[in-house]
Amino acid sequence: MPYLVSVVAVAAGVVVLLTVLVRLSGSARRLAETVGDSRAHIAARARGLAMRIAELRIAVNQRLHRTGDGSHRAAAA
Repeated sequence: MPYLVSVVAVAAGVVVLLTVLVRLSGSARRLAETVGDSRAHIAARARGLAMRIAELRIAVNQRLHRTGDGSHRAAAA
């Protein structure tokens, strides 16, 4: 019977460990979902920024290649 206290202590430790693991797994799942959402949002913003940069490059290119009468000259290939 001297091991009864040790067995009870180990059982209590296992219960506490399992409780902590269950709570952490829920938090980790929510964190992973948030990270996925954030990555998708950042990727969408980056695509929008890339599109805007491309539009600005086209506009600058058109302004640089205008002739004196307002028409556009063909850009050298």
